[in-house]
Amino acid sequence: MPIIKSAKKRVKTTQKATVRNAKTKRSLKHAIKSFGKALGAKDKKTAVKALDKAKSELDKAAKKGVVHKNKAARKKSQLAKSAKKSAGVTKASPAKKTVAKKPAVKKAAPKKAAPAKKPVAKKAPAKKPAAKKPAAKKK
Repeated sequence: MPIIKSAKKRVKTTQKATVRNAKTKRSLKHAIKSFGKALGAKDKKTAVKALDKAKSELDKAAKKGVVHKNKAARKKSQLAKSAKKSAGVTKASPAKKTVAKKPAVKKAAPKKAAPAKKPVAKKAPAKKPAAKKPAAKKK
């Protein structure tokens, strides 16, 4: 059992983090398993929803540091690949909306520009002489 106060605190925080991480891992595993079941049942709608849920859970777990971001990316890729292979499930592409084009609005004629100001000659800042190097010693 830790004796130092900071070590006692670390034990408490570690226990809290362990519980939190276990919850995240559990929900992640559940989402992946439900996706597998949906693929097995050949239910396309359920599989799409389960795939989105699994990807979301993977992103959350990676954000919280429960799984490494590369592992999450790899797992998402594997899930998408298996979905495409077995059920032909792909991410539902949103329906393209047709927007009615508005008639072009003519811009008002540009106003006459204000009389141009005379350019002011800029003075160059006075240059400082270069620092002199010490003369080389003769041998």
